[in-house]
Amino acid sequence: MRILVVEDEIRMAALIRQGLEEEAHAVDVVGNGADVLHWIQSANYDLILLDIMLPEKDGITACRDLRAAGYKMPVLMLTARDTLPDKVKGLDSGADDYLVKPFAIQELTARVRALGRREGSAKTAELVVNDLTLDTATKYARRGDKMIELKAKEYALLETLMRHPNQVLSRQQIIERVWDMDYDSESKLIEVYIHLLRRKIDDGHDEKLIQTVHGLGYRIGGNE
Repeated sequence: MRILVVEDEIRMAALIRQGLEEEAHAVDVVGNGADVLHWIQSANYDLILLDIMLPEKDGITACRDLRAAGYKMPVLMLTARDTLPDKVKGLDSGADDYLVKPFAIQELTARVRALGRREGSAKTAELVVNDLTLDTATKYARRGDKMIELKAKEYALLETLMRHPNQVLSRQQIIERVWDMDYDSESKLIEVYIHLLRRKIDDGHDEKLIQTVHGLGYRIGGNE
């Protein structure tokens, strides 16, 4: 998933980012609530982690503005305030879940996975394209009887392709789903990871699932 973390504590933001990136998410970090709308207008985020105590605009106000503007992606509130009225206020502002600091990164990532599953049938736990299966819980792939172990970016790229079977995804669409705002548009990382996935998934098989559509992008599916 592409996630926006809104957290002004630098150390906390770094820990959250590391934990989410280890789960193969693409993560951007912003340090104040006033910039939230600008960031979500710049990229297609699946989820927002929003601290309540923020400079310029607090998380409650930022969440209300987000919902008023029509954005429906899940919001997970992060805060040191643990009283019932504070929790109610956060949820009433439009948040989907509430996590009190300090928290374990494992709990945070579990709640992120749970919120991701709420998006509906498009977020099924197991993705299948022909004889290739991807388990989004274990992050292992299997082609036929062969188990395939994936690194974080390989998994994120493969999941993105498999959620759009037989559809051509442009480089920009892939960048938005797999990499953060620091990605260099002139970089060849996409091509490198496509090559790595092909070696793991297509080598030794007559049918090549990962296809390049010259001038347009990449897709995964059966040969035409």
